[in-house]
Order: sequence, then C-alpha cells, then structure tokens
Amino acid sequence: MENININLISFLLSPPFEGWLLMAKILFIVFTLLLLAGTVVFLLASTWLRFMLVYDAFEFLTFRPYGVRKVEKIWRKTTGRLDTGFESEYKLAVIEADSMLDDILKKMGFGGETLGERMGKITSATLPNIEEIKKVHQTRNNIIHDPDYRLSLDEAKKVVAAYEKAFRDLEAM
Repeated sequence: MENININLISFLLSPPFEGWLLMAKILFIVFTLLLLAGTVVFLLASTWLRFMLVYDAFEFLTFRPYGVRKVEKIWRKTTGRLDTGFESEYKLAVIEADSMLDDILKKMGFGGETLGERMGKITSATLPNIEEIKKVHQTRNNIIHDPDYRLSLDEAKKVVAAYEKAFRDLEAM
C-alpha cells in the first residue's frame, strides 16, 4: 500500500504532469474570472442591484420606505381637488384615492384581479379600517357606475380621510 502511495505522489509531482496541472490551474482561473465578470455585467444590466442597493440605502438614510415621497406628492394633488368647490373634482379625488390604494396593494403583493378581490385578502390586522375602506370603495363604485350619483364635500372628505388612514396604516405615507 505504501508503495502505491509513493508511486502516485511521484507521478503527480513528475515534471510532465506538473505542466498539465499548471495549465489546468490557469484555465480554471480564467474561467472563474470570466464567470465573475459576467455576473457583474448581468447585475449592472438588471434592476435587481439598483433595487437592493439604492432603494435600501435610501430607506436606511431617510427612515422611510422608498416611494413614499412620490405617493405623498400624488396625495397632495388628490386632496387639493377637494378645495376646488366642484363636485366633479370631489368625485375625481375619490376615484384617484381608490386607484392609489389599488396600486399600493398590488405593489405590496396582494393578489387578485380587482381591488375588491385584493381587499378580500386583507385582514383587520393588516389594515384596521378595512371595513370602512370597503364602504368607501362602494362609494367609488357608485361614482363610476351611476352618472347621477351626488357627492357632497363632507362625504368626499370622509371618504378621502378613510383612504388616508389606510395609507398611513399600510405605511405608504
């Protein structure tokens, strides 16, 4: 047995085999460097790296989820519609608020074809005012499906306030 081990070691350390071993090492190093370069190129070309680094750094530095500033800007525009004095703008504010909630729930990963289906998957632990949101969503449906539906400023403010509470509970604002 000892003789076989000595023969194997002497074969592996022989000059012809050392040349092949050196060649294999060089080839593996080149192959590894090519794979590493390809990985870096694919990461830079994809949005995953941007999402993981830039968005997380932004969230860490501002102590707020990424995209909240954009939501707040759209929300200010939506609530500004209530100051116009026109019923059509009140209706539009309700529709925009409902659409914003739909977008936020989609981004949070709640599945379903419609906002109603998404809201069916939400519990009161996730959104404490889910029942109120279902009622104000019905107001939005009335606005969409009934052209003669009347919406007062007070009712519009209550609906928009319910959506705002939902956004705050979902930490979207």
